[in-house]
Amino acid sequence: MAISAKQYEQMVGRMTGRGKKEADKLSAELCSQHKIIIGIDPSLRGTGFGVIRFDEGRSDVLEHGTIVCKKDWKNSRCLARIHDVLREAILKYQPTACAIEGLFYAQNYRTALVMGEARGAALVAAGSLGLDIFEMAPRKVKQAIVGYGNAQKLAVAKMVQRMLSLDAVPDADAADALALALAFAQEQGRRLGVLPKQI
Repeated sequence: MAISAKQYEQMVGRMTGRGKKEADKLSAELCSQHKIIIGIDPSLRGTGFGVIRFDEGRSDVLEHGTIVCKKDWKNSRCLARIHDVLREAILKYQPTACAIEGLFYAQNYRTALVMGEARGAALVAAGSLGLDIFEMAPRKVKQAIVGYGNAQKLAVAKMVQRMLSLDAVPDADAADALALALAFAQEQGRRLGVLPKQI
């Protein structure tokens, strides 16, 4: 049985306890999901990225890879490469959302600083092109993809391969990036106005 647009608005209002104006806004949000999403797993020497198309509950991979920077490269050269490769992928596929791995606790402040720099280069690439950027905790992503928050990288990679019907298991960094994009797509697909933290 079909329902009218007005009946749908009333139903959303009843379900969420919101008035008509808020229900209209929520209804518009529900209908305007992000269709193309880039996931980014930042690291100075191996930033993973993955671009997926999400439509009507189905996800297809458009591109994925790892931005490898040689050990003898200066940090500044690595950061420029991360920015440039991500910017090129964003311009090519035109995603509207970016899911990036959230900050983590590091015992070594130098490691945390370098990771923060790589993350910053990725954020600049996405932010300068107007993407909505969402931060997702690694445990939450693993929970969404594998069903276990402490899952090993190989388990995540194999599940990503299965979910996206890839011919081969993607490398660990690219798999983590694809997992971020998939977890975000799932989250927006079942949401009632709640998404990961936007930054």
